[in-house]
Amino acid sequence: MQPTLVAVAHGSRDPRALPTASALLDRIRELRPRLDVRLGHIELNRPLLGETLRATTGAAVLVPLLLGRGHHVKRDLPAAAARAAHLRTRVAAPLGPHPLLVEALYERLLKAGWAAGASTAVVLAAAGSRDPDAAADTRRTAALLRERLGGAPVVPAYASAAAPTVPDAVRALAARGHHRIAVASYFTAPGRFATQCAAAAPGPAAAPLGDHPALARLVLQRYDEALARELLPPPAGAPLKLATA
Repeated sequence: MQPTLVAVAHGSRDPRALPTASALLDRIRELRPRLDVRLGHIELNRPLLGETLRATTGAAVLVPLLLGRGHHVKRDLPAAAARAAHLRTRVAAPLGPHPLLVEALYERLLKAGWAAGASTAVVLAAAGSRDPDAAADTRRTAALLRERLGGAPVVPAYASAAAPTVPDAVRALAARGHHRIAVASYFTAPGRFATQCAAAAPGPAAAPLGDHPALARLVLQRYDEALARELLPPPAGAPLKLATA
């Protein structure tokens, strides 16, 4: 029997967040109907990750619906997996950076009305983190998106914990002569930060990645990558655990 795929969302007070995550999981189930796919949240929404893991048996792969390496991926998810001593677990890599994310960002921008032009530019709006690896991942995604947009400038900006902010990035681009500026929403679901960043857009503001088909394919790819890693033996006297990213 295949290990359960536990998709781990951050959680949000925005009432649109939970239906969005549920819609993404429905897409994943359509792609792989025989796979047990469950949802767990780090905070704010139920089911919480601990609740989901307690109700799961056998083995599970935790796939973070998070876009880069940060505290949740490096600390919270491995800790939750370790507490689930009744399970054989491993934690998959975060979703970003990855070309499938860039494809989803590109299509969301097109749907919002972005069009190439001499004075166009894009702000890639992300949540932000104090972890330098998370910032590096966002910068890598910005570089990949710039390539996908044919060289249009793409500047990463943040809702919290890092600089520049989205308004600061917009002002800097305008000062450089870019007067058609769109905001790409580097969020998996609607929430306070995504709404805040979209409100700062002087032009088109793309929707969050949501249940984009490319995101569903990427979740399954991260699951498969985690399963492909070699099993590591458990410490003496400890229950078997799978390798953690």
